[in-house]
Amino acid sequence: MELLQCAQNKTQHIHIKDFLISFGFTVLPITENIGHRAAIYVEEYRLSSGLRAGDAIIAATATENNLPLVSGNSRHFRAIKDLSLRVFKP
Repeated sequence: MELLQCAQNKTQHIHIKDFLISFGFTVLPITENIGHRAAIYVEEYRLSSGLRAGDAIIAATATENNLPLVSGNSRHFRAIKDLSLRVFKP
């Protein structure tokens, strides 16, 4: 979702989807638990860390699926205590 929102046209949408498929990424559904956890994250971390809805959904998806979140943007995520965050430098 976050990759697609940066696309500037339908051709870029196609390239992004092809990239995800070709590297075998799994797209996880947004469940009720993920939505609930994301809402809690926004309430708890919006003011202190600038966490927005999209990032909250990403963090909640990782947490609910017991997966690490790998991101080059640690600022919004590092305050979330139950999130396994791995920072990389692109």
